[in-house]
Amino acid sequence: MKKIYQIELDEFDFNQTLDGLERRAEAWERTARYHRTGESPDDIFVEQCRDAGEAEQIALHYRSIIRNFHSAVAQDASRINI
Repeated sequence: MKKIYQIELDEFDFNQTLDGLERRAEAWERTARYHRTGESPDDIFVEQCRDAGEAEQIALHYRSIIRNFHSAVAQDASRINI
């Protein structure tokens, strides 16, 4: 069974966390692109994984976490506006 955590962050820490998640998602998306195309721009760090499919799945997971963050903010905003 999955354990669910509830945490509270101030706005600054929330945005810092969200920014970090965005960077990780982008890194995995770039890694997937590298595995699909073989292109490796100078500024890319290729994450360690088996193939493009694995990199894409990890990137999608990060994007899912980001959506959850945005959803939580929207829920808070709707409670405040009630």
